[in-house]
Amino acid sequence: MLNEHLQLNQSARLLAARRARRLGMTLIEIMIVVVIMALVATGVGIAVLPSLQKAKVQQTETAVQTVKSAVTMYIATNNTECATMEQLIEDKAIDKSTATKDPWDHDFQIDCDGTDIKVRSAGPDGQFDSADDIPRDKTQGK
Repeated sequence: MLNEHLQLNQSARLLAARRARRLGMTLIEIMIVVVIMALVATGVGIAVLPSLQKAKVQQTETAVQTVKSAVTMYIATNNTECATMEQLIEDKAIDKSTATKDPWDHDFQIDCDGTDIKVRSAGPDGQFDSADDIPRDKTQGK
């Protein structure tokens, strides 16, 4: 009888151990989940980064137009040939907190030729007269 009781007790322990193994997660299962999460995060990053760059270009195009308008107003108000960014800020023709630099933290280039005002950003590479200058159209002149 004691022998049977020990066998039942041992069987109960084995059954409990099997249940515990089924309820818990192994290290391999956890690693597989982590790898899957990393792959999903990488995919999201790859999808979002081009959109971020596109948004920076659009923001710069808007800022270029803002600076160009401020230069036009400054010239009309002060009867001068052209203005620098410092003059625009000093005269409060443009707010210092907005549109004084492009999203890549480069200064805008302001050129005036008579009534033709050209405002450009060097773009992501920070070099003027390259393919990524903003604006890219011919009306602003590359």
